[in-house]
Amino acid sequence: MSFTEKAKNKVEQMAGAARERVGDMTNNESMRGGGASQQGDARAKQSMKDAGSKIKDAFNK
Repeated sequence: MSFTEKAKNKVEQMAGAARERVGDMTNNESMRGGGASQQGDARAKQSMKDAGSKIKDAFNK
């Protein structure tokens, strides 16, 4: 996985965290839930790419 892909996922995670915090401060359940969902999606993407890289590396040895 390239550095740029990791960076994009991290930025998406941080944006979700910020969105969730704004939802907390404004008592907006929709924004809070959307932020949590965005973070989860970014983590899932990262995990899938990491797993794919490990499998790829295992077959290349």
